[in-house]
Amino acid sequence: MATVLENLVDPEVMAPMISAKLTKAIKVTPFAKIDTTLEGKPGSTITVPRYAFIGDADIVAEGADASAVQLTTTTAEYKVKKAVKQVELTDEAVLSGYGNPVGETNNQLGLALAGKIDQDAMDALVNANASGSVVRTYDGSASAISYSGIVNAIDVFYEEDNVEKVMFISPHQVATLRNDSNFISRDKYGNQVMVDGEIGMIGNARIVASRRIVPKDGVYVNPIVQLKGQEQTGDDESALTIYMKRGVNLETQRNLKNYTTLIGADEHYVVALTDASKVVLASFSAGSASL
Repeated sequence: MATVLENLVDPEVMAPMISAKLTKAIKVTPFAKIDTTLEGKPGSTITVPRYAFIGDADIVAEGADASAVQLTTTTAEYKVKKAVKQVELTDEAVLSGYGNPVGETNNQLGLALAGKIDQDAMDALVNANASGSVVRTYDGSASAISYSGIVNAIDVFYEEDNVEKVMFISPHQVATLRNDSNFISRDKYGNQVMVDGEIGMIGNARIVASRRIVPKDGVYVNPIVQLKGQEQTGDDESALTIYMKRGVNLETQRNLKNYTTLIGADEHYVVALTDASKVVLASFSAGSASL
């Protein structure tokens, strides 16, 4: 019996499959960079630099001195996290169970790890200012989310090029937007969907409903994130970076007392806000939402 299960549960086969599934299942990948440069390097913390823009160039008259500015930067330290999920399978479940328990375990372990990383990414956005970053905000908390409110929030970017963005809203805010005549639902622009879960668009911002957006003190904080840098600055830094310390590690342990196999997967990672200028946090009232 154990020999049969050892053949079915092969860490060398399952781990690469979960790693591939993990990257695809992380919903923030359209605007977050996946960085694997930490793999194999020692240390449990990383330091992330954040540079401030030096401003546009000056016009200098012939023979006049040019003024120099200093390149300023701040840094933030992030501690590497370890996300873990385990599943215990009985021999009966594997050999006589409905469907493919081992394959389903493989699938759900990837989703579980991705879900935790997604939650950390959303927390990094919503709580950016509380963690010491300087993220621009729009206060529309006096009223519910609306087309005009979102457009005003987008204007806070003060951009010359209206680059594509993603905006995360609560499922409880969806009905309010869908009843707005200016809302463009995804079925009206065909197959040009870029973000997983995208339901529509307002002002070049792709609207994504996420249960991870929850009200606090009667207010929703909805992150709006640029999907790429502004062309006039040549900035291609991502708003968020997910540093993967190593690939998915999968281990199994056989329990002969009850004839079960324990399958555990873990991922060491860091989610860091690497470009605060690509984020605007818009606040809207939760009072009229259907909770």
